[in-house]
Amino acid sequence: MTPPRITPGRRADIGTLNWAMIAVGARVAKAPGMPKLFTTMARHHSLFRAWLLFAGRLMPRGGLPRRDTELVILRTAALNGCDYELDHHRRLGAGAGLSPDEIARAVDVTAAGWSGRDLALLDAANQLHTSRDLDDATWAQLRQHLSETEAIEFLLLAGHYGMLATFINTLRIPPDGAR
Repeated sequence: MTPPRITPGRRADIGTLNWAMIAVGARVAKAPGMPKLFTTMARHHSLFRAWLLFAGRLMPRGGLPRRDTELVILRTAALNGCDYELDHHRRLGAGAGLSPDEIARAVDVTAAGWSGRDLALLDAANQLHTSRDLDDATWAQLRQHLSETEAIEFLLLAGHYGMLATFINTLRIPPDGAR
């Protein structure tokens, strides 16, 4: 395994406030230990706190149903080859109501068999990944299932998790179970 380019911070590196926020969040999420994504990002103290507010507003406190959110995150993580996100969101997706089969199919970017709303979300996530835009047909399909505010949130969610995948992959942040 390639070593991280920026190592996850310790309490002295990220500050007591950031350490405490991460520890509480990890406990609430039932995460195994201190999430390396957070302890790496928290090396930039103020940016971490600002990002945490934004990220928390998308997930878990977003307006989209949690099942939809996890479906989009899983597809985005798979498209970006981000094992760290996949590890976390397989568990979170199951907790949000995705079946093991749905989780596996969300990760298999060629999988078919989705219906209605799920297909609209997955097609849009696929197209955003490849072109950073949605054609008119995909937008119309998405809007059949999402309100205006939900469509805005969907775009920010997919873009945000693509950004996180870039951050995680570039810095070589290992999954939390890895050393």
